[in-house]
Amino acid sequence: MDVKHFILPMGAALTMLLAQAVCAKEDMRPLLPILKAEEIAPFCVQGLATLKAEVGRLEALPPAQSGEVRKVLSEWNALQIMLADLGAPIAIGQNMSPDPKVRANSESCSTELGKFTTALYTNTSLFVRLNAIKPVDAVDIRMQKKLLEGFEDNGIALTPEKRARLKQISERLDLIVQEFERNIRDNTEKVRFSAQEMKGLPESYLKRVKPDEQGNYLLGFSSPEFLPFIENADSSEARKRYVIAYWNRGTARNIELIQEASQLRLEIARLFELPSYAHFATRHRMARNPDNVYRFLDEVRNSVTELEKQELLELRTFKAQAEGTPLAETSLNRWDVAYWDTKLKRARYDFDSNALRKHFPTDAAVAWALHISEKLYGIEIKRVKVPVWHEDVSYYDVYDQATGRRISGFYLDLFPREGKYGHAAAWPSRQSSTLAERTPFSVLVTNFDRNGLNGDEMRTLVHEFGHVLHGVLSDTRYAALAGTAVERDFVEAPSQMYQEWTREKEPLALLPQFCKTPCPPMDDAMLARWKAARNFGQARRYAGQLIQASYDMALYSGSPLAPMESWKALQAASPLGYVEGTYFISAFSHPMRGYSAGYYGYMWSEVIALDMLSVFKGKLMDPAVGKRYRDVILARGGERPADEMVRDFLGRAPDSKAFFREITGSN
Repeated sequence: MDVKHFILPMGAALTMLLAQAVCAKEDMRPLLPILKAEEIAPFCVQGLATLKAEVGRLEALPPAQSGEVRKVLSEWNALQIMLADLGAPIAIGQNMSPDPKVRANSESCSTELGKFTTALYTNTSLFVRLNAIKPVDAVDIRMQKKLLEGFEDNGIALTPEKRARLKQISERLDLIVQEFERNIRDNTEKVRFSAQEMKGLPESYLKRVKPDEQGNYLLGFSSPEFLPFIENADSSEARKRYVIAYWNRGTARNIELIQEASQLRLEIARLFELPSYAHFATRHRMARNPDNVYRFLDEVRNSVTELEKQELLELRTFKAQAEGTPLAETSLNRWDVAYWDTKLKRARYDFDSNALRKHFPTDAAVAWALHISEKLYGIEIKRVKVPVWHEDVSYYDVYDQATGRRISGFYLDLFPREGKYGHAAAWPSRQSSTLAERTPFSVLVTNFDRNGLNGDEMRTLVHEFGHVLHGVLSDTRYAALAGTAVERDFVEAPSQMYQEWTREKEPLALLPQFCKTPCPPMDDAMLARWKAARNFGQARRYAGQLIQASYDMALYSGSPLAPMESWKALQAASPLGYVEGTYFISAFSHPMRGYSAGYYGYMWSEVIALDMLSVFKGKLMDPAVGKRYRDVILARGGERPADEMVRDFLGRAPDSKAFFREITGSN
């Protein structure tokens, strides 16, 4: 196809980005501008000036009439597209750029964008104009509702004094979250280990990390360095030292930031005359209120508590037998669990998660994930060479197979480097809008081992690519309803369902064809051992989710404890107890950003995900079901309430049976 690829100079790039909000038709592929440090400030200033001028134009319009639905919503769609196109390169620069100056300057612009957004949703003239329309179409009703909720959340109905205070709080929270994330992302601390302390680690790992001139190894906090160490290093003391450093990598400063954020969010709730921030946060979600969340967490607790104790007893018994010590004299510490879990699974199930790397070479695993998505959802994915922010980054176009039309694109940024966002996430950097004839793209960010993926990393790859698909297969009228713009406690469901493709024979059988050198297929016996090994540990995994979700809810309750007191109390009540001197929550960022009073959503979404999986009836590569899922769930984004979409896809009311079978390992 005759399609042009472009990255424009800074001034032209901004002009094009803002013009895309109102242009009649795209005739070129939209891509992220790759900004240099010195270009960010003028890019930001000019973009915000254009946005403010557009707001001024809308303020000057005569009052809207009830019949001007599409006109008013189109104005909002164009404005939100302009804001998103300005913010996307800033977000990527802030979180992924290898240049610390780009990251710092992007943070400054992000702060100004936050201020603009707050002002936008407290603009009385725009609120009156939006509130005057009477939509009749279901999508327009949904769009108006979402926008009005934005105004409500920003205090449009509050007194001027309260609204001014809410603005101050919002601006301060933006700065707190930025600093919190920066303290984790920019922590370059290394933990030193002697050659003796590296015993037990695979030869491939030792070759990759390499010793210094004194024969010591300096290890950082990226997953490819940390996880294999705690699973394989024989020295318990070395594991303890690394685990504590890793848990504390957010630094003690982040505890202070959590405390301040929780108090500010409680103040937000009080401004709205609500008893807690959890009440404020859940009122627009599937859960509706904190009581429903607490009931759900109690169900999980009742299912998981005894199973977790049983699993830990089995691990402790295995350790006692391996070391030849009496069970009563054998202890199991938090830094021991991953190590002894790995050894038990090798002995009991003849399974080693690290050995999966030869089954899942990274390049092959990525190519496989793209391939199964093509087959399942009726798309074609083509790699295209475009300018990127780091040499490791790649870009792909997405085409609809039925029409041959280019519908979207995505970037992959897969490997760790200093200063990069340290977890795995998908950025929906450009949202779909059929009204603006606008195609979306997303950015997938992970921190994988280059040489191969273990089982957890395979699941992460497909999980996060599920978020990408939710964005790039979106076909919504309005950008504000595109892709992952759904209820926060539903947003993980499509990804959690898709990750199940990583443990079933039908899709995995396709992977060896993508290996550059022969890689062993996943036969029935290997799959059975993998499933058995994964089932052992399910209770511990969900118990960990339960503690983190309970901490998040406690943090945003009406009478919150100090963050560390709350965390200590929850961990102390668990079978492994609390490790003195540790502050895991300093690097637990979810409750600080979009998942505030929302971390429960991971398990809540999984209930829905595992139920939706039943529609495939074990045939995970069935393109007919895939097309229906694409049409009913992925393409619709947030145009309909999540519970309505799920009921339509299931053909019935959802239930939690599959989820609780997963907890008990009986799936």
